Amino acid sequence: MNILRIRLSLFSALAIGLLLIGCNDPNKTGWEYAPNMYNSRAYEAQTQWRENGVNPHGMNMREPVEGTVSRRNYNTSFLQDDGSVVTDLMIYDTHPDSLEWAAENLTNPIPWSEQAEDEGKVLYQRNCQHCHGTKGAGDGKVAAIYKGVPNYSSDALNSISGGHIYHVITHGKGRMWPHAAQVLPEERWKIVHYVQRLQLGS
Repeated sequence: MNILRIRLSLFSALAIGLLLIGCNDPNKTGWEYAPNMYNSRAYEAQTQWRENGVNPHGMNMREPVEGTVSRRNYNTSFLQDDGSVVTDLMIYDTHPDSLEWAAENLTNPIPWSEQAEDEGKVLYQRNCQHCHGTKGAGDGKVAAIYKGVPNYSSDALNSISGGHIYHVITHGKGRMWPHAAQVLPEERWKIVHYVQRLQLGS
């Protein structure tokens, strides 16, 4: 019995000693099992645990290429049927709570053309028709179950602006979910052209 107590005491003293040694230097993590799982041997853009000898300033993440345009907005050029080019600004950074501002201030940077509207129709059929219906009457197959889909040609919606439509596609409204992740800004504006056709009831 005494031998057991002595062994337990020695084990406890050894364990406490190891803990104290392990906590001696706060800058060291102590022993690690499979350290490659904690610190990748490969250079990773989002970490800087060791200096990169290849890139400037020892960075793992590279500087953007000179002339790179931020995602916040960018200028896009559109070739017209008559050979002229229209350059306009695509807006990325509308805020979810800015519907009134978007309705008043955003204008479609893609000039109307049959081609733009036809492309908008294809995008509408792919992304919107299942809820809003073939003619925008709010009678798509999903709307039969997911109630509250509006009719574009109704008195409440037939005069809303392209900026309003673009904002709703981007951020959603009511029961409609945002589609910014599924539809590019250029595609949203083309859908706007087609939805405005449906607002006329045609």
